[in-house]
Amino acid sequence: QVQLVESGGGLVQAGGSLRLACAASGSYRLNAMAWYYQAPGKRRGLVAAWLNDGTTNYADSVKGRFTISMDKAKNTVYLQMDSLKLEDTGVYYCNLEALGTTMTYYWGQGTQVTVSS
Repeated sequence: QVQLVESGGGLVQAGGSLRLACAASGSYRLNAMAWYYQAPGKRRGLVAAWLNDGTTNYADSVKGRFTISMDKAKNTVYLQMDSLKLEDTGVYYCNLEALGTTMTYYWGQGTQVTVSS
């Protein structure tokens, strides 16, 4: 059973910073970990992804502001969010992509990020 536990969300003023963390536990063959974002009434979309070959991908809206990183020893992926904007407000979900006969996706419970003016 794979579990993802997120932390680090909260309330921050525009221009401020937050760091999200997602700790994974259980048995899996890691292919990638990622952060997704869902604003109220909107569909969930990719924010940033870390691939097992070390490459990273970012949504255009966060390039230059957010940084995804992975601590393999701790099985934890981080999302450093700087220069936060009002439109970054929403729930951030951690995602783990595991290799197997088929690709399997696991989700965290989500953590709320609220950016105020």
